[in-house]
Amino acid sequence: MRFLFIKILFLLTLLTLLPGCETLKNLQSGDSGSDAEYTGWDAKQFHEKARAAMEAGNYQKAIKLYETLEARYPFGDYAAQTQLDVAYAYYKNDDPEAAIAAADRFIKIHPRNPNVDYAYYLRGLVNYNRGIGFLDRFLPTDASQRDPGNARNAYDNFAELIRRFPDSKYVPDAKQRMIALRNNLAMYEVHVARFYMKRRAYVAAANRASHVVQEYQRTPAVPYALQIMRQAYTKLNLTDLAADAERVYKQNYPDGPPVKESEGEKTFVEALWDSIGFDE
Repeated sequence: MRFLFIKILFLLTLLTLLPGCETLKNLQSGDSGSDAEYTGWDAKQFHEKARAAMEAGNYQKAIKLYETLEARYPFGDYAAQTQLDVAYAYYKNDDPEAAIAAADRFIKIHPRNPNVDYAYYLRGLVNYNRGIGFLDRFLPTDASQRDPGNARNAYDNFAELIRRFPDSKYVPDAKQRMIALRNNLAMYEVHVARFYMKRRAYVAAANRASHVVQEYQRTPAVPYALQIMRQAYTKLNLTDLAADAERVYKQNYPDGPPVKESEGEKTFVEALWDSIGFDE
């Protein structure tokens, strides 16, 4: 635990250095913010330089080049592709609002473009990864404890992609992400039900757990929801309902939940609290 706390402090220190590193990176790449260097460039040069900036990970410079390209050549050969590329550049630059706005704009302007399915897919991808911060990439966290709003939006985005473009090459990946999203949404409801149990709001806990059993069938969250239902009904002296929940649980999960909850999956706050040694 002490090692984890030291690791957290190291990562927090590293976070404070990142803005300076980004500034240095921009200076080294020649991104001075002036348009003078673009004098005389044609559309192809803008496109190639923007793509090179993307490949180098200099997303801010890529965004500037794409936007300048679109402004100078709004009806050129690269116009449609540029609008799609800048949406992806915003996504890589951790600007989800701008990325979704750019994707929506592309869908509105180019509804019959051969690549419009990617714009729908990108919207889902942005919401799927929204809320995953720097620390989440290095510390063990439970995705089901994040804001469910983004997960629901991503699920709807991917569902729309599949409905509109069932033959799209992005459909297989979207389906896999939808499975993960549905599992996380179900476990989020379990976390809420457990919250109610801790505060002795047994009716609310039972209702929340029952919702999981009814709406999220065949997800890893169901056995945990059944356990909560049994506990809540027992506390409420509803012995018949508690027995029903126990019967369904034993019938379907005689060996316990098929997917175990990892003890390492903790929120950042939980991990920090454990490392310090504080009690709730």
